[in-house]
Amino acid sequence: MEKKPVLDALSALAHDMRLDVFRLLIKAGPQGMAAGDIAAALDVRANTLSNNLNILSAAGLVVSQREGRSIRYRAQMQTMRGLLGFLMQDCCGGQADLCGPLLDQIT
Repeated sequence: MEKKPVLDALSALAHDMRLDVFRLLIKAGPQGMAAGDIAAALDVRANTLSNNLNILSAAGLVVSQREGRSIRYRAQMQTMRGLLGFLMQDCCGGQADLCGPLLDQIT
């Protein structure tokens, strides 16, 4: 992962509501959640949520799919794996015995 997308993702996650949305979508798994269900779960207004979902989407952290009149959002796990890989790329100076437990905990 290049530095620019990493900065975009970190910037998008550096907001309390967007972090809550992303963690909720991670918890929801591959089926994701409809925008209305996200708004209800986090007790936020639809227009506020929409703006934050757009920012997460622009950073590549979520993807959306229209389902009739609603939109379903899913966490983009490939982007998160790339972000974590970038952050952990040179972990512990290549000493696998030091990084192993941390990487095991993440995965």
